[in-house]
Parts: sequence; structure tokens; C-alpha cells
Amino acid sequence: MDPALGPPEKMAEKRDELTPMMRQYHDLCTRYDDALVLFQVGDFYEAFCGAAERTARLLEIALTSREDSTGEYPMAGIPIDNAESYIETLLEAGYRVAVADQVEEPGESPGVVERAVTRVITPGTLTEDELLASDDNNFVAALAGDPHSSGQTEDEIALALLDVSTGDFLATSSSANETIADEVSRFDPSEAIVGPNAPTDLLPETCMVTPFDPNTFEREQAEDSLSRYVRNPDALLASAVEISACGALLAYAEYVRGGTHEGERGADERSGGDDGDGTNRAESADTSSEETRLEYITHLTRYDPREYLLLDAVALESLELFEPRAVQGREDATLVDVLDETACALGGRRLRDWIRRPLLEPRRIDARLDAVSELQSDVQTRESLHDDLRAVYDLERLIGRISRERANARDLRSLRDTLAVVPDVRERLADADCERLLDLHERLDPLADVRELIDDGIVSDPPIEITDGGIIADGYDEHLDELRSTARDGKQWIDDLEDCERERTGIDSLKVGYNSVHGYYIEVTNPNLESVPENYERRQTLKNSERFVTSELKEREDQIVGAQERADEHEYELFCEIRRTTADEVERVQDLADALATLDALVSLADVAAQYDYCRPELLEHETGEEDAGLEIEIDGGRHPVVERTQESFVPNDARLTPEQRLAIITGPNMSGKSTYMRQVAQIVLLAQVGSFVPATAARLTPVDRIFTRVGASDDIAGGRSTFMVEMDELATILEEADERSLVLLDEVGRGTSTADGLAIAQAITEHLHDDVGATTLFATHHHPLTELADDLESAFSLHFEVERRDDDVVFHHDIAPGAATGSYGVAVATVAGVPNEVVERSRELVADTAERDSGVGLEGGEGDEHADPTAALASADGGERTVGSRPSLGGEADVDEVSTDVADELRALDLAHLTPVEALTELDRLKRLLEE
Repeated sequence: MDPALGPPEKMAEKRDELTPMMRQYHDLCTRYDDALVLFQVGDFYEAFCGAAERTARLLEIALTSREDSTGEYPMAGIPIDNAESYIETLLEAGYRVAVADQVEEPGESPGVVERAVTRVITPGTLTEDELLASDDNNFVAALAGDPHSSGQTEDEIALALLDVSTGDFLATSSSANETIADEVSRFDPSEAIVGPNAPTDLLPETCMVTPFDPNTFEREQAEDSLSRYVRNPDALLASAVEISACGALLAYAEYVRGGTHEGERGADERSGGDDGDGTNRAESADTSSEETRLEYITHLTRYDPREYLLLDAVALESLELFEPRAVQGREDATLVDVLDETACALGGRRLRDWIRRPLLEPRRIDARLDAVSELQSDVQTRESLHDDLRAVYDLERLIGRISRERANARDLRSLRDTLAVVPDVRERLADADCERLLDLHERLDPLADVRELIDDGIVSDPPIEITDGGIIADGYDEHLDELRSTARDGKQWIDDLEDCERERTGIDSLKVGYNSVHGYYIEVTNPNLESVPENYERRQTLKNSERFVTSELKEREDQIVGAQERADEHEYELFCEIRRTTADEVERVQDLADALATLDALVSLADVAAQYDYCRPELLEHETGEEDAGLEIEIDGGRHPVVERTQESFVPNDARLTPEQRLAIITGPNMSGKSTYMRQVAQIVLLAQVGSFVPATAARLTPVDRIFTRVGASDDIAGGRSTFMVEMDELATILEEADERSLVLLDEVGRGTSTADGLAIAQAITEHLHDDVGATTLFATHHHPLTELADDLESAFSLHFEVERRDDDVVFHHDIAPGAATGSYGVAVATVAGVPNEVVERSRELVADTAERDSGVGLEGGEGDEHADPTAALASADGGERTVGSRPSLGGEADVDEVSTDVADELRALDLAHLTPVEALTELDRLKRLLEE
């Protein structure tokens, strides 16, 4: 076991002999044995024994020691004022951190100061701004399985997701493991708890799996936890496993904020657990459930994954929605980066959620598009709203801190400053035409009462500390004003005292001062001590002076210090009262935050549409009948939204995909634009379903239910999968799950194995997608013989990217056109890439040699149009017939018994007008050999 976790072994042996403070530390380590405990001692958080040694190494801090009657223990500490930066390092090292704070002031009780864990900091439950890496959601997840699982079939699995910093709370379920895995990828939780019978292999490696009491997943306990937040869980959630996941997740969220979960309470009740100071844990646990209830978690949203366009982890990565694929790529080269012109954190999170979950219903999509359209056309309103929204703070996280009583006076002023913007925002939407903007106008509650409370009660520029005074405005509370007046009058008397005493004593250097140890004093230097009056009482002797007090000065000191202390205490009480009153309006603040987030996201989409010449897409309804009619995607002058922003120029291209022509086989040289073209089609579709305008001159489409991608080469060495195996796994998923409403992107399928096998796989997949799946497909390939399938498959057609040959160079025009390409120009591309000339020239020689050999055709032709593909003619190694499905494989041999007939048929079928000279000679040579054999 990690020596930094659990009760220190050395302490455990002598637990009853430890000092009360060290026994507190030992017991907290026992209770929170899965976390590294940081224990407050004065102004520091301390760790002891193995935790101290580990902490000292990780944080590069001094390792000291603490000694008591039982021995000497290693100790390391971090300052409380700067704890977050150290805690972040511990989190990165894989630790959960339990923070044990002093929960009473020293001197309030005769014994040791009481300490309790007030929060357990984990990657998925961060709430501190200093620890949250970005404004995006940070989810912790819970997976719950069917408790009656037989293990024979796929049982229902529930997924619950909670952002502890904002209160966003979601739940869903499915009997398909792949669906839950896709949802996990979509939301990318930082941490997860997993119940019994729930598979952990649905979680990515980047997600920390935290062991948690399995009893919290039991129906009764989970429903009890959930019922404190939701009135009728059975009416909101679809199944018992969803209740299990949600209830356990809430119990975990309460636990990490310093609570005690049901399983622990039950154990305490059974044992009558004593904390060593006479306190029964069961009794305190009963009250902790309400004390640790997260008041700002007010909404649970149950959703069905089928309500949104599905994007699995592969599609999210391939389309570069949130993260760039290239290791050395530009950090801002993602779809969210080019769309995000939001003014505040609320809008940024909302926009990311829209991209994460594009819509399916044309009616809902058009409602967003109506708002974007109106904002795009009204430049003045759009720009004014953008300026207003810049002043909006992160209300969701603000109200979370306020509800958790972790907000300071500056947080309340930030809330007030945001509320001050709302009336102007409402006014700008008052004359809106579309329903979505009018609805936002109605939902923008200015919370005038809350704003007035903060305005009246909190000074405009309060200090960070909330216990040292100076935060409550003058005139807010009469008693506070009186205390302050007493303190001010006393301080003025002190100020006047110095002048009076100098005049009375004739000591010009006499000073009146104050320090926290000795209070107010009169200081006289040594040469003037003979002039000191008799009523001065010596208080302190210094090297060059003496300090004195008078009875009147002591009396005034008592008045001033007493009034100031009482004023500071009363200020803190008043602040807490204002904070609690504000927290009571949590739902109103959250509703306002939701409206502002939506408005900011819409303004951002309108800004991008206006700046970069996007058009409004037309959404079509799906035609329903006995069979699904499939998809229609028509794009004029489409552009890749990311590439066009990162390159000096971009060539637009059209796309026409209909139920009659739904499978495009795309050929062309490397670097001609095949991959960019496919991804831009997918991103334009996705943007349209987000409710955004799109980079095109016109776009018309039916919503897509799912986007599948098999793009690029990657391996999984740690998982024991080669590049080709990863490719086959991804293809298997596509072939199993795609349907008529899916958009499939395939790039270079079958390139990771032999040419013959690769072509066979590519042909079989093409036929299966066309005949059995019916998905709308873009298939980019260097297997040029696949273009022949366009003649055999009813709904298939060919597209290609042309190049211009100039001597030994090629010029890419990036224009797409009907038909097949004449070659891949691999050697020419190698030249452009800067491959040494001797290698290029040798490649040209080998191309020419290969073209003349009986075994195949040239990889790349020499001059003119002699650019053939290596798979233009394939010969079966065993002489047998190669078939894929019901169609003969491309370039296969006929059976020997039927050679003469087949050779004649093949000769008649040859389309000489579309063959290069090398291809024609190769075909002739093959047929000649068949006859000779």
C-alpha cells in the first residue's frame, strides 16, 4: 500500500498514547484512507510520516519532524494561503487530497482544536478556480449496472455526470455498452465511480477511477440520496439503474465536500463509533447529510443519447472538434476554436456543449438558426450585446461558491456587477423578432432585490479576507456604525494624545504607537527619561527607549480594541447573512446564467457567420415510409472551417449526396485535398445541426443521426494493437452500427496490409455499405480499381481531384470533379516534401521497372498520363477465383477450365479509352499468360 495513504503504521501501534492532536490526524487518515490528508496546524497544512516524506519529495519542500511522548514523526507542511498550487501537483501525481481544517477557533474549547475534513479534492470534483484548468465543464461520472445482471446478455447500464463546480447534472442509460462508451467520450469525465456489475472498460485511460462504497449504489440508499435533491426520482428517471447512478454520484459529491456517505453512517451506527473525544460519529453523521447537501445542484436532466447526433471517440478525434490531432499542430486549430467568439465563460461552456451534442430535430435547429440569423443581420445589437456580455462573470461557479459558503465579498460584488448588466441586455432584446430571442428576453431576470442587497451591504472594493473587517458598507447596519464610530473616536483621541503629551511633557520626540502584543504605548527615548511624568507606567524596555502607558490610555485601548473586535465580528455575521440570503436565490441565479449562456453562444455564432461569410443551411425533414429514404446533403462552395482560417487561401468545393447517389469513391494524388474535403463535409453537417451558419455559399441537408470516421493511421502499442488492427476495429464498429441516417468517412481503408488483401477488404466494405447498410459514404482511396465499382453499384459514383503536370513537378488545384483520377503521383509528392533527389530518381527508375514486369503495374508512370496504380491488376497467388460477396474481385483470375471464354469476355469488356498505356499492356500481358497456361 502507498505509505502516503491510510493511518501511519507507526502511529497505529500507539494510537491511544498519541497526543490528542496526533490522534485526530491518525483517525482522519483512517476514515479517509484513499486520500492524502493535509492537516491544518495554525497557518500550515501538515502531513506526517509516509505522507510527509512523499509530499516533501513531490512538492520539493523541507522535511522536518514533530515529536511527542510516543516518538518522532516526519512532518512536511505547505502554507494555507498558497495551498492550491501545491495541491495541484499532488493531483497530477495521482493523489486525492483530503483537507482537514480547524473547525473552531483556538481557545473556544478547553481541549485540542477540533479539525474535520471539509473537502476531498479529486480531479473530477474541483471547484477552486485556481485548480480548474479551463472554463469548460469538469465532470465526475458514475456508472451503475443492473444488480440482477446474469452476465449472459448486455444489461442496462446507467451513466450519471456531475460538474461539481457548476451544478450541471445529467443522466442517461442504455443496454448497449458502445452507446455508454460513446457518451463517456462525448463528455470526457476526469473521474468516475463505478458500481457493482458496471464495466470499467467503458472509461478512457485518462479518467481516474475512484473506489467508493458500493452500498451507495443500492436502490434504497441511492433513492434516499437523490430524494434530497429531486422530489420524485421515479417520475424523472427511466429506470432503477439511473436512480442508482445518480444517487451514488450525489453521495460521492457530498462526501468529497466533507460529508459522510450512507455506507459510512451505517458502519458508524453499527459500531457506535467513538472519535476518541467522546463524540459519537453516528450522531454527528445524521446532521451532516443536510449540512453537506449541495444546495446549488437544483436540476437533473435526463436525456436519451438518440436525441442528439452521436459522435464516438474516434469521430471526436478525427474531426478535431476539441483537440488537434497533430502532435506538433497548432493549438487553436480545432472546430471549437474557430467558432468560439464568446464573451464570457458561461457562453463558452454552452457552445462546447452544443458542439458536443448537435441536434436532430429540424424544428429545434431552425429555432437556433432564426436567432443567429437575426443577430447576424443586426450588427449594432450584436456588437452591443457582445460588449455587455464581457462584463458577465461565471455565475454558475459563483453561485456554487456562494451556496457552499466559500465565497468572499469580492465574489458577491462580481455577482452584483453581472446583475448590473442584465437590464441593458434585456433592453437590447426587447424588439427582437424571433421566438428564441424573445424567450431569452423574458428569462433574463435582473434579480433587482439581490443586486440591491449586495449594493447596500458590501463596499465597492472589499478586501479578500472576510474576517478582518472593511467589507460592510457604512449605513447598512446601525449597530455596526456605532461600533465603528466608537473605534474611530478612540483612534482620533489617540492621534490627538501625541500632540497633547509632547506639549505637556516638553519631549518633542515622544511618540504614541501600537502593536498587537503590547497594545497602545507612549515611547520616550533614553535621553528624555528624566522628563517622564509620574503618571506614566513602564510597559516595555527597549535598547534606546522605554515604553509607557497611562490609566487613561489603557481605558481608551480597551474601548478601541473592544469596539474594533466587536465590529469585525459583527461584520462577519452580517456578511454571512448577506451570503446566505443570496444563496437562497440559487435557482433564479442559475436560470439567469442559463439564459446568458445561450445568448452568448448565439452571439458568438452570429459573429463568426458575419466575419467569415457563412450561410444559413436549409434543414430538411426525413422522408418517412416503409423504408428510410436516407440522407440528402447538398453543399455549394463548401469550405473547411478550420483549414480556411489557418491557410492563406482555400479552394471551395461542392458536395452532392442523395439517396440515389450516396456512396462517393474519391481518388486523387496525395496532398490533393481528399481528407480535407471529406472532413469539411462532415463539419458542415455538424455545424448545421449545432444551429450554426456554415462555411459555404449554400447548404441543404437532412439531419444526420451519427457520423463515423476511419481517417488516418494510428496504433495502440500499449494495448497490443497494430495500426492495421486499430483500423479493422474501427471498421467493425462502423459496419455494425451505421445505418441509412449515418454519414461515414473512410480514408485509405486497407492500406495496412498487402495490396491484394487491402483491395479485397476495401471492395467488400464498399459493397457492404452500399448493399446492406445504406449509409451515406465518402470513401477516399488510392485503390484506383475501386472506381470501377461506381459502374456496378447503383448508388455509387466517382469523384477525383485533378493535378496539373509541369515537367517533373505537379501543381495541385484542389478542385473536385466527377470521375476517377489517373494516378497517385506519389513520387512527385515525395519531391515536394523534400525527399533527396537521389532517392526520387531511384524511385522513378523502380516505377519504370515495375511497369514492365509481369507481376503487376507501375506505382507511378513516367511522362504524360502514364500514372497507374499498383492495384490496377491483381493476380491470385493460388490461381483460384477471388470473389468478394457476389461480385468478382477486381483484377482477379478466371478458373482455368473457363479461360478461353473468360478471356474473350474480358477483352470485350475492356474500356480502352479509360486505360493508361501501362494498364492496357498489363491487361494484355495477363490475358496472354492465361491463354498460355
